[in-house]
Amino acid sequence: MKLKTINIKGKEYVEVNERLIFFRKNYKNHALLTEVIDKTDDTILIKASVKNEQGITVATGHAEEVKGSTFINKTSYVENCETSAIGRCLGSLGIGIDNSVASFEEVANAVKQQQKVDTITKYTLDIGDANWEKVLKYVAANKNLGLEKVLIQLKKKYDIKTPIKKELSKLMK
Repeated sequence: MKLKTINIKGKEYVEVNERLIFFRKNYKNHALLTEVIDKTDDTILIKASVKNEQGITVATGHAEEVKGSTFINKTSYVENCETSAIGRCLGSLGIGIDNSVASFEEVANAVKQQQKVDTITKYTLDIGDANWEKVLKYVAANKNLGLEKVLIQLKKKYDIKTPIKKELSKLMK
């Protein structure tokens, strides 16, 4: 069955609702589940999973959204994140991936995000400078999140170079 696609910049993408309709019609004995993995004041990370009739996970997909990063995320970043996670999960199951696992929504959001990122100036970060002291306080307060999540947050504000990553890695141990 050919799923309906939308063209973005010359490539065809399948919307999540199309993937979901296909899933509901063709995988009647499977369960589609979502769970919040991490939520801060500004971000949310959601995991979607498909389990077969034996309860075995056969596909997963993750998505992260930043509150207020796009027009839709000003009011609905949780819902948008869940939709993206579901789309990626269904793509992982093989639904709607003729051209890309990414859904129309993800690609459209990525294009907007890239345009926004291009206009944001990040602070420089050097070991020992005033920003470094702020980062050390943040790392101490959020050590429980782990290095990867701490770096994700820090990269939103700072230009993180390899020596900084290495030093942060040492501090997180």
